[in-house]
Amino acid sequence: MFESMHTAHDYRGTATEVFRAFFKLGVTSFGGPVAHLGYFRDELVVKRRWVDESQYAQLVALSQFLPGPASSQVGFGLGLQRAGWRGALAAFLAFTLPSAVLMAAIAFGASMFTTPLGTSVIAGLKIVAVAIVAQAVMGMAKTLAPDKSRALIAVLAAGSAMLIGGAAGQLLAIVAGAVAGYFFCRAPGSALDGVLDIGVKRSVGIWCLGIFVLLLAGLPLIAAATGEPVLQMIDAFYRSGALVFGGGHVVLPLLHSELVDPGLITEDQFLTGYGAAQVMPGPLFTFASYLGVLSHGGAGSILGAAIALAAVFLPGFLLLAGVLPFFSRLAAWPKGQAMMRGANAAVVGILAAALYDPVFTTSIHSPQAFVLALLGFVLLAVWKIAPWLVVVLTVILAVALGA
Repeated sequence: MFESMHTAHDYRGTATEVFRAFFKLGVTSFGGPVAHLGYFRDELVVKRRWVDESQYAQLVALSQFLPGPASSQVGFGLGLQRAGWRGALAAFLAFTLPSAVLMAAIAFGASMFTTPLGTSVIAGLKIVAVAIVAQAVMGMAKTLAPDKSRALIAVLAAGSAMLIGGAAGQLLAIVAGAVAGYFFCRAPGSALDGVLDIGVKRSVGIWCLGIFVLLLAGLPLIAAATGEPVLQMIDAFYRSGALVFGGGHVVLPLLHSELVDPGLITEDQFLTGYGAAQVMPGPLFTFASYLGVLSHGGAGSILGAAIALAAVFLPGFLLLAGVLPFFSRLAAWPKGQAMMRGANAAVVGILAAALYDPVFTTSIHSPQAFVLALLGFVLLAVWKIAPWLVVVLTVILAVALGA
């Protein structure tokens, strides 16, 4: 059934392979969505070669355009590319479940990060994120901004992302990068290294977009008409996931207004969960698991966690699947390829801006922290040590310095 939703497409992997790869990422990908893109690139582009740098950057750029959890959308797209819809589902479950289970456990009463040891662990995880993102920026810049025009686009995109800020700055950077690419990044007789073609039918894309709009418009009406707490909870998480531009951190004020203001979650509970979510591997959206367990207005417990997770992730995945068929056509058009070269260079700039703020500014507060981040970068970029080992080593050193 899943394969019938695609056009003819050569899937080179299996859902089991995808699950294994993303489960490894789900338990080792610390540092937030920007760092996740670095982990994905290292594991799936450089090592496993599921896609090339250009295809990966196209998927990242598309996810930046759309609301939703950007790193999870990239993972969903990579799973879809590798093994069809089963691969997409496997990627989502494997990448999400480790942190979702941990966040649910914290909601049930585990207090993991309030001690001095826990504080040092948090500091170490933030520091290693700096090294991971720096390596990703350097690696992507070599292939996606290798000439004067694209390097300049990357710098201007970084400026847009930092000076304007938020999702607006990122979207403007990508749009401006695509326009600049149209004029300055044409390459007659050549093409992108690889055009992103995941093979989703146009009819399936239209259905996905229609379901997205129907749920966004219909859930509030149904929840209000029935007064059913579970439907109100689904509506709250779905709308939060549907209206988030700019990554997981942006969902927090939306969830706060949907859950804390009506009294479904206390302020202390919300802030405790937010603090724990900062140091979880995997997507920040798994904060929904914690909130789903504690919510007094929904199902609560494990069922509440499952409902909250499904509702907050679903809109982003519907949008990605809906747009992919049309995005592939744009990328196959010669002038579209020039636009994608510019957009890809802009993605490098956006990641460079994120490397500075929030990754560097929220992680590096002392000379010792800077030296640890520099050590992590050298181990990753020069010594080629596995990222999870660098994470472990950095955390151990941070704990030792903290002690």
